[in-house]
Amino acid sequence: MEDELRCPTCKQLYANPVLLPCFHALCLGCALDIQTPYSPGSGLPVTVNGSERASSSAGHNGMHGNGGGSAGGGGATASGSNPGGPGTRHSSHSSAASTASSNTGSESVTSDQDQSDKVSIFSEADSGVVCCSNTSRPVSYAGTGLMPGVGNVVAPPGAAYCLTCPLCRKLVFFDDGGVRNLPTYRAMEAIVDRFCAREALRCQMCETDPKVASLICEQCEIRYCDACRELCHPARGPLAKHTLVKPRGAAQQRESVCGEHEETLSQYCLSCKAPACGLCIGEQRHQAHDVQSINVTCKAQKTELSHNLQQLSEKARSTTEFIQRLKGMSDKVTESCMEFERLVHAQCEALIQAIHDRREYLLEAIRMDKDTKIRILKDQQSNCTGKLQQTTGLIQFCIEALKETDSAAFLQVGSMLINRVTNTDMTWHQEVTNAAPRVSPIVDLTLDDAALARAIDNLNFIQMKAPMTPTILPSDCSAENNSVTVAWQPPNHSVVEGYVLELDDGSGGEFREVYCGKETICTVDGLHFNSMYNARVKAFNSAGEGEYSELIGLQTAEVAWFTFDPVLSGGAGSGLIFSKNNATVSVEGWEHRVALGSVGFSRGVHYWEFTIDNYTADTDPAFGVARIDVARNKMLGKDEKSFAMYIDRQRSWFQHNSVHERRVEGGITTGSTVGVLLDLERHTLSFLVNEMPQGSVAFRDLYGVFYPAVSINRGVTLTMHTAMDAPKMDYF
Repeated sequence: MEDELRCPTCKQLYANPVLLPCFHALCLGCALDIQTPYSPGSGLPVTVNGSERASSSAGHNGMHGNGGGSAGGGGATASGSNPGGPGTRHSSHSSAASTASSNTGSESVTSDQDQSDKVSIFSEADSGVVCCSNTSRPVSYAGTGLMPGVGNVVAPPGAAYCLTCPLCRKLVFFDDGGVRNLPTYRAMEAIVDRFCAREALRCQMCETDPKVASLICEQCEIRYCDACRELCHPARGPLAKHTLVKPRGAAQQRESVCGEHEETLSQYCLSCKAPACGLCIGEQRHQAHDVQSINVTCKAQKTELSHNLQQLSEKARSTTEFIQRLKGMSDKVTESCMEFERLVHAQCEALIQAIHDRREYLLEAIRMDKDTKIRILKDQQSNCTGKLQQTTGLIQFCIEALKETDSAAFLQVGSMLINRVTNTDMTWHQEVTNAAPRVSPIVDLTLDDAALARAIDNLNFIQMKAPMTPTILPSDCSAENNSVTVAWQPPNHSVVEGYVLELDDGSGGEFREVYCGKETICTVDGLHFNSMYNARVKAFNSAGEGEYSELIGLQTAEVAWFTFDPVLSGGAGSGLIFSKNNATVSVEGWEHRVALGSVGFSRGVHYWEFTIDNYTADTDPAFGVARIDVARNKMLGKDEKSFAMYIDRQRSWFQHNSVHERRVEGGITTGSTVGVLLDLERHTLSFLVNEMPQGSVAFRDLYGVFYPAVSINRGVTLTMHTAMDAPKMDYF
């Protein structure tokens, strides 16, 4: 709060605060210092480092000195109608405020004049110029020519001083009274006094964070808290004779009085938005104005402020909780990062060890290659050495044979030696002269490290933790008939490879998986009617599965709406003719063809009707239910997959698996209705003709999934009506 109590100009606690029209405050002394005399044609003041100077240097030097003299010389005599006004207490209160400021250790305050404006009322529509006067007439913007340097700003007539608010830069003009026309900011004055009183009650012996003083020594004139009194002023020895008393507060209750009549301000003019005394209300300027008791107005504004403060406090409390959450998250971030650092260090060490192991493997391969080459070279060297020794022996033997003088003896071996030398020369050319080293002395291998180097360069982090929780989008979820559609939003900052959607059984039972894939919307068909299904979804990736989302409940329709399904009925080759959005069916051939409904039932009570639009031939249409794999080219009820009632103009029979029984009188004509009641709670099937029961319960013990079905042939046209409430039957 202390920042609210400091003057934006001197940075000290307010001394004799005055209230500007923009609802910012200044010390009276500071306002006197920064007000600038104004005369038509002179430059307007500009603010430099928190102080004002006129745009014309001559005007500034000549006029500002006079204004300063007025501030200094008129301090005791200003506002003669208010002896206790700002002029009489500026210096003393300024000293007290400075002392309190020094006690709080807050002397150093930023010099930035553009701090956030806490109470500014400036808007784009505001001209930025207001007028103050010590006269009783209302303030007016009426004035003469344009002010230099301010565009459309018009100075009011009689303006003698001007001042720019250091916070909102709003320009204020005054008459000869200057800033002394400004009202005393009594609320700020009282708050500063209470603040100074509290600060004055601090212990003077605490080294840091002074505590509230509990006692003051009248002889030492020093305030002590309980701890410092025991330590610094024990009740023994010479100090035992000192008198310790409780400190007294410095703030005093003031009563606001009228500056003109010195009467208590008891009324508040709602038109002028100013307090007034009883004499002021009787004057002409307030005659047509709305006036209210000042206490009532004060109470109303305090109530409004308290309400607004309560709302602001709620926001502040929620912000405090949010900050605490952020602090907790900061601790979790630190802990998570430290754990992750250890993990990365261990992974890098494992990679380094793998490289070391691979290096040893490669070096061993090089050593093995070296040994192999040396062995091959030694073998080749040994072979060449043996060949050379044989050849050298042959040469020496031939030389000795050439020395033989006995011709017969030489001729005995001459031909043989010639052949041996010739053969040796030929083999020498093949085996020695054209021979090459079997291996290269150069290592002809290259370490292929490019891919590994690229992998190291690309080594980075990926989000492969278990994904966060997806968010179900209620606005995109829906339920229609016996189908539900669930849509969800992918989790932020997570790598998702797929989703798992789960539904319960519609009765609050266990969940089961109904979808697994990458899509973020899924429609589930074939559910029970009139059931509340809870759905949840979770995301997964290779690192694991995330948490389930919050549940969403989806209610299926109470009664079924459906039509004939041409595909389930056999497709284009069935011979059936569908019309009226698949609600009406007929057939051209004489053979019975089965038409199935578009939904199947496994639970609940369901009722639908058929209207006989055309019935001209002597045929027996059959109505009932069937399983999905019913024979579609036979009369309904001819196989074990269907349960039916077939009927003509006079009577009907119930039929299942080619067994028909229980003949019931009463038939159909064009315009008749046939109702089918499938009660899967009691597992029964009943029929109605023209809204009357056609016999008792036709079939019992029906379990499984059943589709509405009908079989017709030439001469019959039927229209099916669905989404109907089941009739109440009095027999079961």
